[in-house]
Amino acid sequence: MQAPSLTPPRNKVDSFESPDFYCIDDLLTAEHKLVRSAVRTFVKREITPIVEECAQRGEFPDHIVKKFGQIGAFGATVPLEYGGGGLDQISYGLMTQEIERGDSGMRSCVSVQNSLVMYPILTFGSEKQKRKYLPKLAKGELLGCFGLTEPNHGSDPGGMETSFIERSDYYLLNGSKLWITNANIADIAIVWARNDHGKVRGLILERGMEGFTTAEISNKWSLRASSTGELVFRDVQVPKENILPDAYGLKSALKCLEQARYGICWGALGAAMECYEVARRYALERIQFNKPIASFQLVQKKLAEMLTDITQAQLLCWRLGTLKNEDRATVAQISLAKRNNVEIALKTAREARQILGAMGISGEYPIMRHLMNLESVSTYEGTHDIQLLILGAEITGIPAFK
Repeated sequence: MQAPSLTPPRNKVDSFESPDFYCIDDLLTAEHKLVRSAVRTFVKREITPIVEECAQRGEFPDHIVKKFGQIGAFGATVPLEYGGGGLDQISYGLMTQEIERGDSGMRSCVSVQNSLVMYPILTFGSEKQKRKYLPKLAKGELLGCFGLTEPNHGSDPGGMETSFIERSDYYLLNGSKLWITNANIADIAIVWARNDHGKVRGLILERGMEGFTTAEISNKWSLRASSTGELVFRDVQVPKENILPDAYGLKSALKCLEQARYGICWGALGAAMECYEVARRYALERIQFNKPIASFQLVQKKLAEMLTDITQAQLLCWRLGTLKNEDRATVAQISLAKRNNVEIALKTAREARQILGAMGISGEYPIMRHLMNLESVSTYEGTHDIQLLILGAEITGIPAFK
């Protein structure tokens, strides 16, 4: 698809600067700030001008993939020897924050490439697989997707039905995966399936393999500027060299989701920041009863609560990023941050919509788009309730979802 020839709405001048009420920038390194600034500039130049119309059309701007590769958004934390950026976890978090400030669908594309495609290849793949795929994925020359969720198995991936059997020099794969980001535009897919013995393994599929097809999911009210689809496998012959040699059991797939949730913690914060800033500026400009609505107590209450929530989420992200840099972040800690930050982002978007009144549902402003997107972000990579149960199991030692 050609790059859309779109122009910003007349009042859509992207002058965003993130709120920093607790001087959290003091906790960031010069490199962190440089990365954030570069991605923020990219979002203002490449995403903000086109995203509203892309969402209205229900189209993902395919041309953005290689541009993500050019700015280092793919493979940010992957070692340099494999074509990655070699950055730390806070730098990556700030990238996702800025990209989701533009749109959740754009950040979803980046998260999938980083956490659900490049991460499993880097962590569970052979040296040959790393050399073959990672450099091209980092440049945006290849795009990937992640096949775990199935039509009958969402929050319970342990019920997985997709399976493969061993033949002389290949595996024969059958089944399907649903609600897959990048499905219809991906060049490769990391697919999780059961082998002859019922053990979950990871396989690398390439577009063009006979029997491997994809289908677009349309009529979405959320993530409209994102490509979402279904993966279907009918007697697909997967070369034996395409199995991830060190991925054994469902825990390997869940480890990938853990990485994706970390990016969501930061990304949701970006969406919240955008909604807050739009509402704050609007409240100062909108005149009712002969004065700005920002002068009214109820509006100030909304803005004060938004800023409080955002500040808490900023501190949570920074601390979680520090723990990940030290390889000390736990599954439960990441779940807590994912649930909390998406929840405050949804709350912020709803309050911002109230401040903007009727204009809050207009495509002239990003509020309703963010609100609809965040409803999906609350669900994917583990629903709001599943995150609570992960935390509950950590607190009590009793896994309530088993």
